[in-house]
Amino acid sequence: MASKIFVNLPVKNLSRSMEFFTELGFQFNPQFTDEKAACMIIGENIYAMLLTEPFFQTFTKKEICNAKSHTEVLLAIDAKSREEVKAMVNKAIQAGGTHYMDAQDHGWMYQHSFADLDGHQWEILYMDEAALGQ
Repeated sequence: MASKIFVNLPVKNLSRSMEFFTELGFQFNPQFTDEKAACMIIGENIYAMLLTEPFFQTFTKKEICNAKSHTEVLLAIDAKSREEVKAMVNKAIQAGGTHYMDAQDHGWMYQHSFADLDGHQWEILYMDEAALGQ
């Protein structure tokens, strides 16, 4: 089993993307951050590598997806409460992100979504696993 995950995302403007995610409360590991890439810490052993598009292209033979018009991946991360979900989405929109799905309340799970500056879709969710069986 893997002990860490690194999700690699192409970005048009690395410094602006770092500013955006810093406004949402994320931090970056300076050991793996330079002018071509930034290692965003999502959680313990969970990272998003924000790579400039030219650098990202060196890792694939395929065309880079335009995440503003096509869905490449849905990135789902948990929050500690419904209020934290709402706060994160509001911060994202205030920082220049966009709203793309209405909040959904499934009783045991509450989720809301935003798209970052490059169109990558982020699902923020709170799960009350104690209420799952009800």
